[in-house]
Amino acid sequence: MDGEKKYYSLRETETETGVPASTLRYWEKQFDELSPRKDGHGNRYYTREDQEVIKRIRYIRDEMKITRIEAIRKELKGNTRHSDERQSAVEILMRVREELCEIRKLIK
Repeated sequence: MDGEKKYYSLRETETETGVPASTLRYWEKQFDELSPRKDGHGNRYYTREDQEVIKRIRYIRDEMKITRIEAIRKELKGNTRHSDERQSAVEILMRVREELCEIRKLIK
């Protein structure tokens, strides 16, 4: 066992993905690829795969500037290699930037 949790709460997913809970609930209705489990009380539980779908939707919306739901669906289903590589590169660069900012603080 790798020790990683199997399911994450709405709040944990909100923190991990940077997407507000209200948007997550809306996207759940708009995208078939996103289907968190719900318990008897209606609480949502997301898998790592769900979180990756959320990050992909956010990337398409924010970085690729595709805002129409139907266009996002098309891009999501197309799962183009180019956009996947670009998303990965952007995520790596963001982490590098954060690390460089931390180093800069230490130097000052």
